[in-house]
Amino acid sequence: MDINIRNSIINNFKNDDEETLKRAIDESISDKEEVTLPGLGVFFEVIWEDADNELKTQLISILKNRFNKK
Repeated sequence: MDINIRNSIINNFKNDDEETLKRAIDESISDKEEVTLPGLGVFFEVIWEDADNELKTQLISILKNRFNKK
């Protein structure tokens, strides 16, 4: 059986509003379960693909600063 995780996640959230997306992200992060990581990865991939260079630079800066705090 061939399962496309990306398409499944995108289709699952396709018609959801901003509040539903925010809640899904917040719950995935607060649960701290490994099973939610692929979904968050798909969310990040979608953001990255549609981000301009300024937003990409901001995201990289946020990641770098957070990783250096740990």
